[in-house]
Amino acid sequence: MSSENPSMLNLRVILPFVLTGTIWGSTWFVITGQIDGVPAAWSVFYRFALATPALFLVAFLMKRRLLLNRPEHRLAVLVGLFQFSGNFLFVYHAELYVTSGIVALMFGLMMVPNAMLGRFFLGERVPTGFMLGSCVAIVGVSSLLFHEWNANPDAGVIGGNVGLGIALAMLGILSASVANVIQANPTGRAVPMVSLLAWAMLYGTIFDLGFAWLTAGPPPVPTETAYWGGIVYLALIGSVITFPLHYNLVREIGAGKTAYNAILTISVAMVISTVFEGYRWTGLTVGGMALAVLGMVIALRSKQVR
Repeated sequence: MSSENPSMLNLRVILPFVLTGTIWGSTWFVITGQIDGVPAAWSVFYRFALATPALFLVAFLMKRRLLLNRPEHRLAVLVGLFQFSGNFLFVYHAELYVTSGIVALMFGLMMVPNAMLGRFFLGERVPTGFMLGSCVAIVGVSSLLFHEWNANPDAGVIGGNVGLGIALAMLGILSASVANVIQANPTGRAVPMVSLLAWAMLYGTIFDLGFAWLTAGPPPVPTETAYWGGIVYLALIGSVITFPLHYNLVREIGAGKTAYNAILTISVAMVISTVFEGYRWTGLTVGGMALAVLGMVIALRSKQVR
């Protein structure tokens, strides 16, 4: 295997792979503390208002160039809007209605739009095995969503709030997938990753501020220590550390293979939901989880064949 496509067991791949999967697995639950009594849009803004200067500092300390040309700024704007605005605004609002671990599980299906968009924009082949595995994973995730739907007290009203949460999560998946793929184009590859992300996060944060003010009014000032502790964790650990690692993985091994860490993320998120959110397992949910993971493995293994 060439240096342009390193092995999944290469140390420079496996360490960021495990680290991002584990940290992101925990962030889904931390988000639930950010939307309890505080408008979700403002929590998204607070998170990236803290993370953005920290990421610029990281780029400066790493001596990466911070001056971008016009096409690079345009790309940063797009990545910022799709990743640091659309994705997170949809996710935070989705968790108002759906268990955090289930939203994380849904994001495991991001491999599907990753592959479809990668085929369209980057010319990556989508093999038959990938499509078969994706179908198996979709059936598994659908089983868990069906359980979540029935467990919701408002399920009689066309799925109630769970239906809205599922729709928001799907929009978040699509937004994140677009950001994953477009940053891997030739313009994005010419920019130091941490620099592109810093500018993208800045543009996304500006949009988050405007969106929060327009939809939720003036900014609230929570007094709970736990809330601000969560903001710090999500901003510095869940964003500044993990996003550069994640996007470097996309460049190293491709968007399809990078989606493997969704399995680790899902496992961590579901364990946390079980312990702290009282998620109840049934035969349907156990079977659905097994099918989801099996389908992801089948699909992603097929993506290794070029």
